[in-house]
Amino acid sequence: MKTVERVDTTNNSPITQPQNIQQAILAALTQARQVCDQQGDNSPECAVAWDRIEELQAQNAHQQQLKHYLTSLESYCERYPDAVECLIYDL
Repeated sequence: MKTVERVDTTNNSPITQPQNIQQAILAALTQARQVCDQQGDNSPECAVAWDRIEELQAQNAHQQQLKHYLTSLESYCERYPDAVECLIYDL
């Protein structure tokens, strides 16, 4: 299932909402620092904690690529749905 994020039509940029992935990255970062402080920088637990952060960052980057940005015509048609350029005719 492909999810499309809403886009702000005033500046053609994605609407920023509190993102769970960003919060998860920050939480994982805090946890990784704690684990590495307790277990040591060369411990397997420390490596696993940092791998988790890399996975979350990769997931975040992938989600950024999936965002749909409106074209200027789509933005115009949202503002003026009755404009001639935006009408769709069934033949």
